Amino acid sequence: MQTHHDQLSRRAFLIRAAQISAAAPFLAHAGEAVRPRASRISYFCNGEIHVNEVGKPEGKPLTTGHWDFKPSWSKTGDMLVCFRRLKDDPVVSNWKSAVFIINTDGSGFHTLSDGTHTDFNPTWTRDGLNSPLWNRKNEKGGGYHVMQGKIGGKPGEEIALTDESFHSWGHSCLMDGRLVVTSNAPQLGGGIFLLTLREGPKPVYERVQCELTAKGFFHRMSVSPSEKKICFEFISRERQKDIKTSEPGHTLYVADFDVRERTITNLKPFANEAGMKAWFAYARWIDGESAIIYHSGETDPKHNQLYVYRLDDGSTKCVSTNAKADYRYPHGEAAPC
Repeated sequence: MQTHHDQLSRRAFLIRAAQISAAAPFLAHAGEAVRPRASRISYFCNGEIHVNEVGKPEGKPLTTGHWDFKPSWSKTGDMLVCFRRLKDDPVVSNWKSAVFIINTDGSGFHTLSDGTHTDFNPTWTRDGLNSPLWNRKNEKGGGYHVMQGKIGGKPGEEIALTDESFHSWGHSCLMDGRLVVTSNAPQLGGGIFLLTLREGPKPVYERVQCELTAKGFFHRMSVSPSEKKICFEFISRERQKDIKTSEPGHTLYVADFDVRERTITNLKPFANEAGMKAWFAYARWIDGESAIIYHSGETDPKHNQLYVYRLDDGSTKCVSTNAKADYRYPHGEAAPC
């Protein structure tokens, strides 16, 4: 039987192995100069999943013939977890979808859910285990709950991590195994939480403090690789009223994130501060945490483009190459959200 110390040692070993593996592409032999390769991203373009260097024209897609969404790049192993829309509907929450994994070279495709549920926004754990996570629409209550699969898993083998009777949405993960969620857990009220999963006892929700919590709603939160920063979409309560009839205009923020104190501070809006009714979304970390990539339909709602915001000088640049293509859901290499 493993002791608690054995379990912690194994987790520490897996985390260190993941860090070494992630650094491998940047290591040089003795006497050689270190030549970091260009930053790579995964993204949706016209319903297909691509892997590409930032700012380069599209090559051959990894998937074709379907509508595939929202890739997230594993911390190690060069895998993407995405979802495939199998049943369309004007109301997005009525879609039916299947979560799948594919290697970044296009091999190894396999599905993790059977397509009879509404499964959205998959990501990976950062604890060295590369466990795929996603959000599934509740059948018993409102909102969504968090699911977990495994590499090589089959539909039906996934397990629920949160209770289906109330809303919990998984956004991002920490190296210690905790999840960053927004939730309406009973007796706690709505908010942002760090969720600790335990075998047997109920999960533990620890509230994260942020000055914006009382002012509106958080979407698509992403913790930086060092876990010292966080980026996200935010919409005020006033603008939220328009969400069922039009794009209400999310503002993208970057902020400091203190895992120990569970605080989000020093908030800085970097896209759509004015609340323009255009789609600004899916801010994700690239180049370590020196830049954030996102998509926007500011100039053409039918053809979203990719933009990179640089934290050091506050500059923003369009990096997609086809103004007539629809780009969405960019995601940095080896940086699960």
